[in-house]
Amino acid sequence: MEDKDWFVSWFDTEYYHILYRSRNDDEAEKFIDNLLRYLELPTKTRVLDLACGKGRHSKTMAQKGMEVVGADLSENSINAARLYENENLRFVVQDMRLPLHEKFDAVFNLFTSFGYFDDLGDNRKVIKAVNKMLQTNGYFVIDFMNAYRVAKHLVASEIKEIDGIRFEIERSFDGHHIFKNIRFSDKGKNYHFTERVQYLSEDDFRNLLLQNGFSIQDTFGDFELNPFDPETSDRLIIIAKKTT
Repeated sequence: MEDKDWFVSWFDTEYYHILYRSRNDDEAEKFIDNLLRYLELPTKTRVLDLACGKGRHSKTMAQKGMEVVGADLSENSINAARLYENENLRFVVQDMRLPLHEKFDAVFNLFTSFGYFDDLGDNRKVIKAVNKMLQTNGYFVIDFMNAYRVAKHLVASEIKEIDGIRFEIERSFDGHHIFKNIRFSDKGKNYHFTERVQYLSEDDFRNLLLQNGFSIQDTFGDFELNPFDPETSDRLIIIAKKTT
């Protein structure tokens, strides 16, 4: 698949959710618990789960008493998430480059749901949209891969067999993007999708945020919120606050 917006078609397939099924609710709940404990957000805080997928983090935050809106570009994911809607939880189809006409106390962008675009200007559009949706002094939480470590220790190829489907995965790095080529066959058809995520460092995020009305409060390197180390951390988790 060579579609520029590769995520539009890939995320809408059932195969995306099959391949990444191991992402579980227990993991999401522990991470959200740690974040909420750190942020000390009161119950009934209005939060946005930006690029929420099927809403596993959104559901957890709603269960903790937050008033949650989950937003994602994938209609299939949002349709699945809407099964869990209640008075504290609502889902909408939305491009993250465009702001919702609502205000939030915190915006969460979790599990490497940033850097999908080829145009670096789109990154600024996302940050500006988040800024517009946040109350003054509101929090913006970004959970991204540690791109430096991923590129340095890239697993070039692997095979995963799930539900009788053999996913052949190849990874590469061109200095700007990390690619994951995914090939498989099912029901007599051959499929090929390519995930393409920008190589974004801590400094890249820092510059984006500082130039668009945010200050950096803290950085962490895993879901337990241990300090970030570019050599050893699995994640890059940034806590930012809207200042202007």
